[in-house]
Amino acid sequence: MGILVGWAINAASLLLLAWLIPAVQVAGFGTALVVALVLGLLNTVIRPVLIVLTLPVNLLTLGLFTFVINGFLFWLAARILEGFAVAGFGWAVLAAFVYSLISWAVSAALFGRRG
Repeated sequence: MGILVGWAINAASLLLLAWLIPAVQVAGFGTALVVALVLGLLNTVIRPVLIVLTLPVNLLTLGLFTFVINGFLFWLAARILEGFAVAGFGWAVLAAFVYSLISWAVSAALFGRRG
């Protein structure tokens, strides 16, 4: 049940992101659900490989290159899916950062801190 709630939170976060950043466009909630699923799959499968492959650059930039990797995956999802668009790579990096902040804030507000 928690996975479905997290999925819905991420989809709602994408809609809020599209409202906040005009360079990001999401066609509707159904599209946001698909985008959230694809982003989750990309982050699960491709992100660890990219982190390992770019480890030297990541170490030199003290982890800041991770923002570029997250932006790349966000941009890749926009290129793959219809109904989801990002104006450019720079916007994708910014959108990925803001998307992470929104998802974290909504999850923290709804579920609080567990531990």
